[in-house]
Amino acid sequence: MTNATPQLSHTIADIKAIIHRESRRVTSYDVAILAGVSQSAVSRCFKPGASVSKATYARVMQAAQDLDYTPNAAARSLITRRSNLVAVIVAGTVSQHYSDVLSELSRQFSVRGMHIILFNLPSDSEMDRTLAEVWQHQVDGAVVAARLSSEQAAEFERRHIPIVLFNRSLTDRDVSAVVCNQEEAARVMVTRLAAAGHQRFAMIDGPEHSSIAQQRRRGIARRLADLGLPAPLAVAGAFDYASGARGLREIIDRLGGVPDVIVCGNDLMAIGCLDTARHDFHIDVPGRLSVTGFDGIAASSWISYNLTTMRQPLHNMAHSAAEMLVGLVSGTGSAFERRTYSATFVDGGTARLGPA
Repeated sequence: MTNATPQLSHTIADIKAIIHRESRRVTSYDVAILAGVSQSAVSRCFKPGASVSKATYARVMQAAQDLDYTPNAAARSLITRRSNLVAVIVAGTVSQHYSDVLSELSRQFSVRGMHIILFNLPSDSEMDRTLAEVWQHQVDGAVVAARLSSEQAAEFERRHIPIVLFNRSLTDRDVSAVVCNQEEAARVMVTRLAAAGHQRFAMIDGPEHSSIAQQRRRGIARRLADLGLPAPLAVAGAFDYASGARGLREIIDRLGGVPDVIVCGNDLMAIGCLDTARHDFHIDVPGRLSVTGFDGIAASSWISYNLTTMRQPLHNMAHSAAEMLVGLVSGTGSAFERRTYSATFVDGGTARLGPA
C-alpha cells in the first residue's frame, strides 16, 4: 500500500507538523508524499546504480532536503538482509604505504552503496583475533591484504562470507584474488640492471613470511641464475624505512665494500637505504651504487628520491577487487576468479640502466 504514489497534497509545514505531533523521525513515506512519488521511487533514489529518471530524482532529493531526511541504513539492512559493510583486513606492513589503495577501495565500494571497515593487523599471529571482530560486524564480504591460512579461508566459506585476496593467493584452496605478478616484475628489474653492467648484486629482503617478498626474491634469484651472475647477498628487512637503512650497513659490513646495486624488497626500504647511502656514507647514487625498489608509492616519485622502481597498478587492482567482491556478494560473479596484473618499470634517477 505504501508503494503507491501518494495523492495527498501536503506542504512542508503540514508534514513537519504531523511528524512533530507523532514524535517520530522523518520516513521515506513522508518524502514520497512531499515529492508526489511512490515510496519505492524514494528508495531507488537512495540506492546507488538504481534506475530513476532525472526529474524524479530531483524532486525526491529536494523533498529529502526540505524535510532533513536521512535513509536508515539499519532498517534497510533488515529488509535486504545485508549490512552493506565490507571488511578490509590489512597487514601492518602494508597499511604503512597502501593508503592510496585503502582510499580507492573505499571509493569503489561507496559508489556501489557499500562501506568499508578497516582492520589493521599488527602481526600474522593476530589474524584469529581480528577475524573474531570481523564476525561481530556481520559484514557482507571481505578484502584481505594479509596472510590468510587455508583454515581461516575455510571459515569465511563456512560463514558464507565471500572474500577476495588482494596481492595474495592460496595454493591449496580456490579463493578469488587480485594479484600483481611479482616474480615477473623482479625479472624485469634485474634484466635492466644487468644490461647496464651490474654484476655484484645485493638485496634487502622483505619479511620471510611475506608471499610478496618470497615471489620477488625468487624472481631476482632465477633471473640472475639465467644470466650466469652470482646469487645476491641478501639481508633481512621488514618492509620499513629503518630496515632499509640497517640493511645497507649490514651489506657494506659483510662485503667489506659497496656492491654494484642493491635491490630493495619495497620502496620504503629503498628510501631508507638511499638516505643512509647519501647522507651517512656519502656514496654517489647512482654513480657508484644503484638502488631500486618495488611498489611505486607516492614518495618514490618525490624530487629528493626519484626512485627507480616497479610500480604496481594498485588503483586498477583495487577496482577489480571491489568489482569481484560485489559480484560474489550479489551472486552475479564467478565463484572463483583470479586477475593478474603486471607492474610498470619506472626509470628513476637512482640506478644505472641498460636498454629495455
